[in-house]
Amino acid sequence: MMESAYVLINVLPGQTANVKNLLSQIPEIKVIDACWGKPDIFARVEVTSQEALTQLVLTRIHAIEGVSQTDTHLVYTLPE
Repeated sequence: MMESAYVLINVLPGQTANVKNLLSQIPEIKVIDACWGKPDIFARVEVTSQEALTQLVLTRIHAIEGVSQTDTHLVYTLPE
């Protein structure tokens, strides 16, 4: 079963377009929205586990030049 999360990404000034381009090369990232204000980018990700999410954020997203901070929010479905 896939796990979904939103990763809110703060970017250094002038780096949003470059960060968005590099994020688009990561297959687990399904949606990337650049926004005015903070955070600069909302990314919707789908991963196989919470461990995979941790690795994605800490080793791939944080490694992108221009990323200054992230805030990750797991998505869960409320029962109807």
